Amino acid sequence: MTDSVARTAEIAGAGFAGLTAATALAQRGWRVRVHERGEQLRAEGAGIVLWGNSLRVLDDLGVTPDLRANAMVPPHYETRMNNRIVSQEALEGIRWSTQTRPHLFQVLLTAAREAGVEVIAGSTVTGATPDGTVTFGDGSRATADLVIGADGVGSAVRDSLGIPFARERARDGITRFLVPRRKDELAALEPDTDWDNVIDFWNDDEIGLRVLYTPCNDDELYIALMAAAADPRGSRVPIDLDLWTSTFPQLAPVLKDAAAIAGKYYGYQTSRLDHWTRGRVAVIGDAAHAMCPALAQGAGCAMTNAFTLAEAVTAASVDGLPEALEEWERVERPLTDRTQTRSQWYADTRSMREGGQFVDDSVEMALYDPTDPRRHEEQYA
Repeated sequence: MTDSVARTAEIAGAGFAGLTAATALAQRGWRVRVHERGEQLRAEGAGIVLWGNSLRVLDDLGVTPDLRANAMVPPHYETRMNNRIVSQEALEGIRWSTQTRPHLFQVLLTAAREAGVEVIAGSTVTGATPDGTVTFGDGSRATADLVIGADGVGSAVRDSLGIPFARERARDGITRFLVPRRKDELAALEPDTDWDNVIDFWNDDEIGLRVLYTPCNDDELYIALMAAAADPRGSRVPIDLDLWTSTFPQLAPVLKDAAAIAGKYYGYQTSRLDHWTRGRVAVIGDAAHAMCPALAQGAGCAMTNAFTLAEAVTAASVDGLPEALEEWERVERPLTDRTQTRSQWYADTRSMREGGQFVDDSVEMALYDPTDPRRHEEQYA
């Protein structure tokens, strides 16, 4: 940062993208406010897989020890078809971690507050203008050197700027649950299974159901139930327990817990914007690049882009911020675009059921290091 007076940033959305951007900016000398329209600060969803790109961001923010305190690295990513193991990937050379969304959220929220970020619950951002003016639900306004829309797929910041975008939907969707692990009960049903693995269970009959089993720590399990939107039984919430337990009987103890939770079915979708920035405003995360969860990179891309955005604008002058945002998008966006496309392809084809997918282009984003200043050089000197 070249200016002697602290620059200001207003951020819409206290999710993973918003809190990552806020912390990175504040640690670099910015005065930052984050506005969350919800009356309570909390994470939606159940569990999450993080890969090397987002874990390197957390390293830089200084929160990795806090994350590890209640997370785990499973031994393998296992894929099964009709309960036959088709692959077990040790993911050698690829950093990854599983944890609950509430834990990751609390780690990021604590980091933001310790960096001096003001996080305001019950504050609704209704729009922004390219000159850095933010409007709120109560009619008030604020101006800032930088405005970030990290306010989700229905982003008010994005829509207020009139940024054109296209939304592509896939045939499948998912219902997510955080339940007790019940490892002993599962082991009683299948003693030869390593229940510390992430296990991707697929059923290849005409219904085509899937359960992604993801242990998050010693006590909590994230399970994601996938079914086609056109399947009334598979997409039903609360879940049809008879359907799911008859298809995946070895998961009956944890499916029973899931059936007691109301849940919400989310359809897969990909959103592509004409551009991510306008003037002093940028959009990140689902507001800019919502994607299917096939590669588990929705949050990873959001956190990666939030971090690189903070670095790009800090290196620029105040007057040069609009140009710096445009350059940031030019440099960082292609990798996110490719990740979206691959995730959509996996969702459309259901190719993950074949196993062995964590190779070659599918791990390009997982291996990306957003903290490496030479990351965009074709080769190092």
